[in-house]
Amino acid sequence: MTLHKTPYANRLHIGIFGKRNVGKSSLINAITGQDLAIVSEEKGTTTDPVSKSMELLPLGPVVLIDTPGMDDEGVLGEKRIKKTRQVLGKIDISLLVVDHIEGVTELELELMEEFHQRKIPFVMVHNKIDEVDDYSQISDCYINPQDNNKIVPEKNNLRDNKARAEINISGDEKTLKKINNSHEPNWRHIHVSAKTGFNIHTLKELMGKMGHEITVEKPLVKDLFQPGDLILLVTPIDESAPKGRLILPQQQVIREVVEAGGVNVVIKETQLEKALETLGCKPALVITDSQVFDKVADILQKGIKLTSFSILFARFKGELDSLASGAGFIEELKDGDRILISEGCSHHRQCNDIGTVKLPKWIENYSKKKLNFQFTSGVEFPEDLSPYALVVHCGGCLLNQREMESRINKACMEGIPMTNYGILIAYIKGIIDRSLEPFIVG
Repeated sequence: MTLHKTPYANRLHIGIFGKRNVGKSSLINAITGQDLAIVSEEKGTTTDPVSKSMELLPLGPVVLIDTPGMDDEGVLGEKRIKKTRQVLGKIDISLLVVDHIEGVTELELELMEEFHQRKIPFVMVHNKIDEVDDYSQISDCYINPQDNNKIVPEKNNLRDNKARAEINISGDEKTLKKINNSHEPNWRHIHVSAKTGFNIHTLKELMGKMGHEITVEKPLVKDLFQPGDLILLVTPIDESAPKGRLILPQQQVIREVVEAGGVNVVIKETQLEKALETLGCKPALVITDSQVFDKVADILQKGIKLTSFSILFARFKGELDSLASGAGFIEELKDGDRILISEGCSHHRQCNDIGTVKLPKWIENYSKKKLNFQFTSGVEFPEDLSPYALVVHCGGCLLNQREMESRINKACMEGIPMTNYGILIAYIKGIIDRSLEPFIVG
């Protein structure tokens, strides 16, 4: 799938991490063959995580994320490091860049431990190998957890240079054994020179192999119907809809239905009854905006399958079962409880915004409790969820699967129930079972 066909959230996200001045930005420029990142000998040139969407062979559409040095200093440096750690939630593959001369320090080991905990596959990239005499014979290596975490050359031409390649992590075998175990995939170890281009092509091939290993195509909607089936999409046009276009979830569903051979009919909720009468045939599936869930359900015959765009994305991006079970915790809310309502995008809030206006009103009306609502948007998501009785998240169409899973796992680890806009609305409106019926197998 080419870049312009692939939504930002569905692209492979590759993060480049390491200390200041180890050559992270230079490595991005070498990998892409472009001057995408500012390069300087002065420490701290990159001050914020910077994302760049592009086509990178053999990976295809990717998002490269350059980050500030994880050894930044001062109050401002701490804030930059915090921003960088937020990025970890969305990373599919990480490149941990190490200065070949300095080698691995405690900071890199801490990052490796965090990659391991988050199950992020990564490559330790020893940069500046051009500063070593006769570096051309050093070949790619990887850590083999099946063999006491020894560094094993992927080629047979290391010979005398093997010791030179190993010296960078000598003395750390105990820590490496702790980080790796037989149940985790190998993490790779490679020597490169961003300056001369040495081993950059091999690194790209390695990234491509890793990307292929972790990329699993998931259907958004095409597994719910057969080619030729009629799919009815109910898309209200209200004040929060962008001028001149449909919102992203609607666009993506329409695209996949067309590609899978389905017949799209897109209408407003006020046209539903007339459309059913005019079409004269039963739709295989009706997908609606969650805000008009109850109105659509009242019109449709019981035998017609119904769900929402938000619920489709709950399945596509995260754990549908856990998010569905989270909706029931609305029954346990008490006066004064804090509810976190989180959106993955940072759109301009309208006067009747679903997240900040409609949902709080629906939740309070249903629960008959006086509640405290807090809101986050975009990349912001609390590190500590313990103050909240419930987390209600949007469909996450602008977040990649890794980030949605990270947020769901955070809530799960802290024992905080989490649900999704569409699922909770369906629960409140009394149609939760019907809205989940299309996903029941058998």
